[in-house]
Formats: sequence, C-alpha cells, structure tokens
Amino acid sequence: MNVLVVGAGAREHALVWKLAASSRIGRIYTAPGNAGTQALAERLPLQATDVDGVLHEVSRRSIDLTVVGPEEPLARGLADHLRAHQYPVVGPSQAAARIESSKVWAKQVMASAGVPTARSIACNSLAAVMAASDEIGLPVVLKADGLAAGKGVVICATEAEVADAAQMFLVDRALGSAGETVLVEEYLQGMEVSLLALTDGETVVPLLPACDYKRVGEGDTGPNTGGMGAYTPPKAVDGTMVEAILRDTIVPTLAAMRAEGVSYQGVLYAGMMLTETGPKVLEFNCRFGDPETQVILPMLNADLLELFVAVAKERLARFPALDWFSGACVGVVLASGGYPGAYTTGHPIRGLETLPEGGVVFHAGTRWRVHDIVTAGGRVLTAVGRGPDMATARELAYATADAIDFEGKYVRRDIALRELE
Repeated sequence: MNVLVVGAGAREHALVWKLAASSRIGRIYTAPGNAGTQALAERLPLQATDVDGVLHEVSRRSIDLTVVGPEEPLARGLADHLRAHQYPVVGPSQAAARIESSKVWAKQVMASAGVPTARSIACNSLAAVMAASDEIGLPVVLKADGLAAGKGVVICATEAEVADAAQMFLVDRALGSAGETVLVEEYLQGMEVSLLALTDGETVVPLLPACDYKRVGEGDTGPNTGGMGAYTPPKAVDGTMVEAILRDTIVPTLAAMRAEGVSYQGVLYAGMMLTETGPKVLEFNCRFGDPETQVILPMLNADLLELFVAVAKERLARFPALDWFSGACVGVVLASGGYPGAYTTGHPIRGLETLPEGGVVFHAGTRWRVHDIVTAGGRVLTAVGRGPDMATARELAYATADAIDFEGKYVRRDIALRELE
C-alpha cells in the first residue's frame, strides 16, 4: 500500500517511521516532511494546507491511504475533499475538526454531552472578559476560540494579567481572527494527562495515556510552547481510569457530535486534568499530539498501517486488541535557543550518526543544506528512549539528546522526573 503522511513535524516523522515497519507498506510520501522523513519517504513539495495539491498528488500517485498530522489542513477540509473522491483518509471532517478549531463549539458539545470540564464564559469584548473574570474568580485561563498553534492560552493570576491578555487577543489582534472570541475559563489544578483514541465513527480504541510538558522552562515555568517533552505511561492513570475517561468523556462527546449530524473518524485527543473531584477536560484536539505521538508509537506492537486501514474503512470493531510494550517511553524535545520567542535557524546539527544504542530521534524543524542537516524551526528534534521502566527510558532519552549538538540547543532537563519521585 502507498501512504501519504501530511505534515512536517516530529509527529509526522514518528508516523512515517512506524508505518515503514508494516509488512504491507509500499511507498511512503510526505507533504512536505523534513530532513528526517526523507530517509524513509519521498518528499512532495507541498504545504500541508495545500488541499488541492494534496488531492492532485493522491490521484496522480495512486496513494491508497492519507494520514493527516496537523490540525490546520483538517480545519480547512482536507479529509472532506479526499473522502468526496473516495480516497481513504485518517482524519476528521472539517465539521468534526471544530472540536479543536472552535473552543466555544467544543464547550457547547461538552455541555450537551454532560462531560466534566472547567466552567467558562465566551466573550467578545474587553469589558465582557473583565466581567467574566470577576464572575468566575481568579486565577482564570483565557483561551482564543480558534487555532493558535499552542499560543492561544494564557493563565492569569491578577486583574492586570487578564486585561493584558484580553488586550492582546481582542484589541491588538495578535492571533488575528482566531482571537475574535475568547473563553474565560476556570483554572483547574492537578496533573495533566493526554488520552488519544482512534475511532472509525462507531468503535473507539484508546491508545496509551501520556503526559506532555507545555511550558518552556523547568518546573513548568515560562511561556507555553507546542510541547517540550512527553512520557508514557503515567503511574496515575491505570486501566480503570482510562476506561472511565472513555466512558465519561470521549464516548459521550462523540455521541453528542453525532446527534448534531457530525460523524468523527480519525484521532480524538482528550487533554485531561486529574483534579481532586475527578478527571476534567481541558481541551480536545482533532489529531495526534506532538510530542505524545513520539512516545506512544514506539510502545505499540501492532501494525500501524493495518490499524489505520481499519479506521479509514470502518473496520475497527474487527481489529484485534492492541498489544503494547510493557515498559516506558520518554521523549525530550531539542529546541532552538529563544523558542517560543525569536530564534535563529540554519545551524548544522551534529551527532545524528552517533546515537546511543536504542535511542531514536524524530525530526521536526530540520532541512538539508547541501551535505548537512540544519535547524529550520523552533522545535528541532525529539530524542526518544524506550526501556523496561521509566528510569531506564528517561536515561536513554537524555543520553540521545546529549549526543546531539547545534548552536543554541535547549533541552528541558525535568521530563518524566516526577515519575521517579
């Protein structure tokens, strides 16, 4: 089978890497991919959001399955266009992708489904934000309604911080139309967990739970990023809790969407907070998490291509129960100095050929420049270690990260540390 993976990050490299191990794989293509995917897949010179270009290449190259990594192409209707031409795809429709592309709509769905989540108020003006903040009580979280590449969430502990964030979203229009409406949300405390599930529209199959680290600084300090590292499985989430999150959150949400005439096919990512009163939804995403995917896929013993075909062709109920490696996996992001603010690119990356045994690196912001692989983004690589326990996996992940060097390299040193305490 010929497969196209849409996207350019470490998540997409991990998908390509796992698909390449399938006994049924033919050719793999990426649109556009990165320097790492080029070793396993043919790069198509397309942006992930080029819906017409992707459709043309799928037709021209006899691609049997398309897997969409990022949220933006899904929000633009890429999956709809492919399905309209009878091309199998793993990824939800434009209408279903609103579960991520509109936080206000997602809250409405959760309310109709009776899903536990933070209290929130949708606002369109500075005055409304301040009033909502007073009503909910500090601290609050301000969230842009639309897609903001992980930059649309601000935690506010004071009235001044609320006013500054509201000014940034609603007046300065820092996120453009994505910030035209803002959710003022109750601040939840606890441990944050990601649970991803595959669904073909009827059957729901959970993947391993994972924890990611969104803040740039150690001890969860500094601004939010796309994610600085992840690990699986967290001790706090056992099989009973996974079943509870499925039963109380994911299944009712999918049912509420179906009741509105919106069928969901692909990956649903539930970002959960484990509060004192039980798990509550922080957010839903319509795609694989990054960096969670980079630690979940190395744990999967099943054939990913067969699994994706079951999703795309509505055969998930007949797919065997997923088999997982019994240990742990840790992923550490190597970022450009200055990220998520200003940073420089084009720096040669050294050490990729001399990784410790068992260490794996997934590329994100990388590209080829003549004979060198150089940095080309804020998050450059994810170094991954798998082992029989969390300590061993963590040691290998950091040994892999430390074997690589480039100018300005930054790594958080506390990924998965709390699991050892």
